[in-house]
Amino acid sequence: MNECRLLSLLLTALLLTLRPAVAATMILPPAEIGLVGAISHVEANEEDTLLDIARRYDFGQEEIVLANPDVDRWLPHQGAWVRLPGRHILPQVARRGVVLNVSEMRLYYFPDEQSMMTGHVITHPVSIGRMDWLTPLGPTSIIAKKLDPTWTPPASIKKEAMESGEPLPDVVPAGPDNPLGRYAIRLGRPGYLIHSTNKPFGVGMRVTHGCVRMYPEDIERLFPEVPVGTPVQIIDQPVKAGWFADTLYIEVHPPLEEAPQDEQTRVIQAMEAIHQAVGREHVLIRGATILKAVREQSGVPVPISIGFR
Repeated sequence: MNECRLLSLLLTALLLTLRPAVAATMILPPAEIGLVGAISHVEANEEDTLLDIARRYDFGQEEIVLANPDVDRWLPHQGAWVRLPGRHILPQVARRGVVLNVSEMRLYYFPDEQSMMTGHVITHPVSIGRMDWLTPLGPTSIIAKKLDPTWTPPASIKKEAMESGEPLPDVVPAGPDNPLGRYAIRLGRPGYLIHSTNKPFGVGMRVTHGCVRMYPEDIERLFPEVPVGTPVQIIDQPVKAGWFADTLYIEVHPPLEEAPQDEQTRVIQAMEAIHQAVGREHVLIRGATILKAVREQSGVPVPISIGFR
């Protein structure tokens, strides 16, 4: 790599690091750089739970719990240092439209050239479908948007609600009791939406009937930004790898419950992600660090390369 190109990458990396760790909108780095954001810490207040801190700084519930294994989810003590996992490796797919990584439970939006936000990436935590109501993988698109939607529960959900002793009406009107909240973005797969919620503390967990749920304040911001016709990629990448200047990083999330759970499979996924990020370059990597990341599954990027590429 020539010196000018190396200097450019190093400066870009520095700018990305200096941006706020919890910013939802960040500069989109060159293709050679895979990381955005930064890690930071905050002190817990006496009345805080980790869920309160997660919503305050725009993280999902499981995301902040995994990043803070030694902090009690419900009673972090006054002054406890809470790690804010605001650094992300961008998914290893085309950087266009909406990308939803289900195992990460995080959405990325890459505005196109017509947007005022072109050259940036917007990211938010989301909830996805339970194991018995999977969020479907694959390409789709945004086909409609609705402010203050009504909700017509499908027969399967009405049956489930009836069996639990909480019957649903044929139509739920717009308002504070509507599970869709104020904003609904309809996908090309019939019956599936990206929507707001009247139960925000479930964001960042597998709690939906297959739809994608967002914090009300997040989708309020995203709703006007994504036009109808925007491509959507729904992927499952529990392991991602990417460069930050001259250092290779890996980010490991727990696999979904229905996916293989054995360590060997996760190590293979890690090596495949690393191979995709490295390409034909010759890079020395720390095997013990990779194995530790696979076992911890913290969702926090960790450096794994030795020396410079």
